[in-house]
Amino acid sequence: MTAPLHTGSCRCGQVRMTLSAKPLMTSACHCRGCQQMTASAFSLSALVPAAALLVEGADPVIGGLHGAEQRHHFCPHCLSWIFTRITGLEDYVNLRSVLFDGLADQPPFMATCTAEALPWAHTGATVSFAGMPSEADFYDAMGRFEVQSAG
Repeated sequence: MTAPLHTGSCRCGQVRMTLSAKPLMTSACHCRGCQQMTASAFSLSALVPAAALLVEGADPVIGGLHGAEQRHHFCPHCLSWIFTRITGLEDYVNLRSVLFDGLADQPPFMATCTAEALPWAHTGATVSFAGMPSEADFYDAMGRFEVQSAG
């Protein structure tokens, strides 16, 4: 792992993290599940290479979705939602960006599940999808994010 670009922790600090790569995408998900898990209007995340994330301290536990397609990882003590791993995207981790210094400052580039959004919740995302984007749309958005982030 190279030098950390960002550091973070869960609310209680028992799970500490360092990130050595820039996000590949920032997003806000407006689905009802994210609303329920965050007790808010949406969840904010940053997609990063899994190899760039170092987790130390307490071992995260599975919570939220326990399914075959997605697994949400939480601090075992304070139960902060830390990251999500998605089947088929094992090389990536979807971090809760607000847990990291500097990542929460980056606005969401993509908004998903906007059909479920609360009527007053607007993020200003560059691209948005009523549901989850198709694989082609997702990779197109990642390419656009990369271009915007480089500039």
